[in-house]
Amino acid sequence: MLEQIFSTLFSWATLKAALRFTTPILLASLGAIFTARAGVLNLNLEGTMLAAALGGVLGCHYGGSLWTGVLAAILVGVLIAAILAWDGIYMKSNMVLAGTALNTFVSGLTIFVLFMITGEKGTSTKLTSYKMPSIDIPLIKNIPVLGEILSGHSILTYFAFTCVFIAAFLLFKTAIGLRIRAVGENPDAAESVGVNVKRIKAMSLIICGFFASLGGAYLSMDYVTWFQREMTSGRGFIALAAMNLGNSHPVGTMLAAMLFGAAEAIATILQSLKIPYQLVLMIPYFVTLIGLIVYAIRREAKIKKLRMSR
Repeated sequence: MLEQIFSTLFSWATLKAALRFTTPILLASLGAIFTARAGVLNLNLEGTMLAAALGGVLGCHYGGSLWTGVLAAILVGVLIAAILAWDGIYMKSNMVLAGTALNTFVSGLTIFVLFMITGEKGTSTKLTSYKMPSIDIPLIKNIPVLGEILSGHSILTYFAFTCVFIAAFLLFKTAIGLRIRAVGENPDAAESVGVNVKRIKAMSLIICGFFASLGGAYLSMDYVTWFQREMTSGRGFIALAAMNLGNSHPVGTMLAAMLFGAAEAIATILQSLKIPYQLVLMIPYFVTLIGLIVYAIRREAKIKKLRMSR
């Protein structure tokens, strides 16, 4: 039994699955970087991803193509982010309460909309949906092992990892990235030199909504090809943990997201073996908890070091 578990976990198929499971977490966590850098606490990743997942399926069904589904997912996700920006930034509501309320609202709204359209409260299998195209990388696909792991993934998987470097460039090499970081580090100083703090914070939420909506679209248009109630299963909060563990840096966040993606892949693969499923389902969240503990320890050590340097 142990030999079977070992051979299953440490296989090329597991590594490929880990990249697949990493994709929605990475996309959402990249969006969370922008809000964190702008000094905005965004707890609405879960709701944004869930709304976008349903929006993608509805866009596919009524628009008749994959790309209308992607566009619908983005529009729905950005709309949810805009509502949070209006409520939390311009109306000055508590961001924790606003984000939590939106998550709860979206959870109920998606079930209501699904029931009104299909007559079902569980899945959207009655609706026509489309799957994201997969890409075989030239040359790499013919390399043994490496081609098996890296080639043949969804277009969104490659886009997610490409966005790691795009996000790093935007944050650290452009004027808008400088403004975002300035607002997050010292909003009063940024405002004193003419930066519109509210606009920058709202824009960071919109950017976050864009990335999180792609993560939601991946769940309902690649991971599976239908919408299921509560299908995000805490991935929005796991994305927040990845962002924190990665110290709000795109590369660090990518590595943390890959860790959580690997944990989810292992949990899924172990379900095919004779292991209690309750234990298996704990794995991604247990790894997330360990990650948060590590982040807290590192943060306390950094604070202690700063105090000692003074």
